[in-house]
Amino acid sequence: MIAVLDKAPITFDEFMEWYPENSEYRYELRRGVVLEMPKPRGKHSKLAGDLAFELGAAIRGANRPYFIPKECVIKLSNDMGYEPDIVVLDEAAIADEPRWERESVITRGRSIKLVVEVVSTNWRDDYLLKLADYEAFGIQEYWIVDYLGLGGRRYIGSPKQPTFTLCHLVDGEFELQQFRGSQLIVSPTFPELSLTVEQVFG
Repeated sequence: MIAVLDKAPITFDEFMEWYPENSEYRYELRRGVVLEMPKPRGKHSKLAGDLAFELGAAIRGANRPYFIPKECVIKLSNDMGYEPDIVVLDEAAIADEPRWERESVITRGRSIKLVVEVVSTNWRDDYLLKLADYEAFGIQEYWIVDYLGLGGRRYIGSPKQPTFTLCHLVDGEFELQQFRGSQLIVSPTFPELSLTVEQVFG
């Protein structure tokens, strides 16, 4: 993860205007600084794809008015924008999103039912920064999928082990629940989802 523009800080609008099409990288805007994020590869990519498939099946099976876009940037503020591994959006709420049709940009937390981040070497982003930012934005549910057990010991315990952390918004704050091994993941947003951590981690 490296800063890619000499000019800083920049606004979210400048970021979206700059964002290159068909890049081999993803980019995020943090406190006005553009950061290059390598696209998921290997197991990270497979895990995110498999999980998106399972969520899509759960959405269709329960006939919920949700969908998973191929690409989506969340505008958290005038100098912050994230592109999660998976985001589940509410069809009805999208009608009120002014930038969705032309830019695939989400500007309201209530449009988002779930955000998923698959942890890689920059685990502090997912456990610290993004958790706080998604919470402040009002996202109802956030999954931290740490299939390699990379997170700090204060987050996943000692000895470190692969951990699935589910963050659910209650009265404006995330409540965290962790799942491991053969435990069934219990999601408030997707109660019909029947997956164990082992199944998710493959």
